[in-house]
Amino acid sequence: MNDILAGLRKRKRKARIVVVTLIVIVLLLMGITLMVGDTFYPLDVVFKVIMGDKNISGASFAVGTIRLPRMLAGVLVGFSLGLAGSVFQKMLRNTLASPDIVGISSGTSMAAVFCILILQMSGPSVSLISMAAGLLIALLVYMLSSVGRFSSARFILIGIGLQAIMNALISYMLLRANQYEVSSAMRWLSGSLNRMQMSSIPTLLIVVIVCTIAILLLERYLNVLELGDDIAVVLGVRVKVVRILLIVCSVFMIAFATSVAGPIAFVSFLAGPIAHRLVGSGQSYAFAAGLVGAILVLCADMVGQFLFATKFPVGVITGVIGAPYLIILLIRINKTRGVS
Repeated sequence: MNDILAGLRKRKRKARIVVVTLIVIVLLLMGITLMVGDTFYPLDVVFKVIMGDKNISGASFAVGTIRLPRMLAGVLVGFSLGLAGSVFQKMLRNTLASPDIVGISSGTSMAAVFCILILQMSGPSVSLISMAAGLLIALLVYMLSSVGRFSSARFILIGIGLQAIMNALISYMLLRANQYEVSSAMRWLSGSLNRMQMSSIPTLLIVVIVCTIAILLLERYLNVLELGDDIAVVLGVRVKVVRILLIVCSVFMIAFATSVAGPIAFVSFLAGPIAHRLVGSGQSYAFAAGLVGAILVLCADMVGQFLFATKFPVGVITGVIGAPYLIILLIRINKTRGVS
């Protein structure tokens, strides 16, 4: 018994160390993002700008107007995608159950492209409509997968099917549009932190804080849901209520994040497994997954900006990283299940 308790304490200590380390890495990347660019600004200058000094030549505009909202959006969007993705994967007991694979991100993207190309809209209204579309797609997937009795496999398959439909509609609208309109839609579809403004940050911050608190409070029930619905019911969990609350909170985070920065590929898919590997089995890793998501977005954004002669949107870099992982995961699943 003492050995079991000692092992439990050791795993908890490891999980805390991992979370603290991830927080430190996020803070370091935030500082580097603000300092590095076409012009390098030392940390003391960056700090003065953040504290409200608007009289520093060059730095006040570069740091305060361009880099600061870009950095904050990267952290919040990455955290949202990572946390929400890990909830979906854990709740549905499947690593493939990521929001950008089960159709939620595609629904948000389809609505945004429709607004940009067909309705000739721009600005915050596009974000609001695309967010609402993501919520509707999630609701539709849940309703269809809950016919009779909720099935995680059905949820994933229906989501993949709706994703294919949404992607087909996006391709059709892009083909029908003129080349000048297509460029603005493609910038949004690639997932980018370019032209980010501070006006987009407060609402996203509120959503992230509220939904994160709700998910962390529900996480103990999420751990029970991972054992299966029957066991969860026996242990007194109101399965349907908990599942709906988790889906609503996660979808809100995904929809708001996507409406701000576009569909940044594979962050929600990668963050959960990485965090799980770092934290270890038997420990909660949702918050750690959010931190990993923020790290992935900040690192990918810096790579896209500075590592190549051409500047690439953050979604292109995360897509290059995530696609091989998806292929490897599918190969492993096939080998495990004996599929030739």
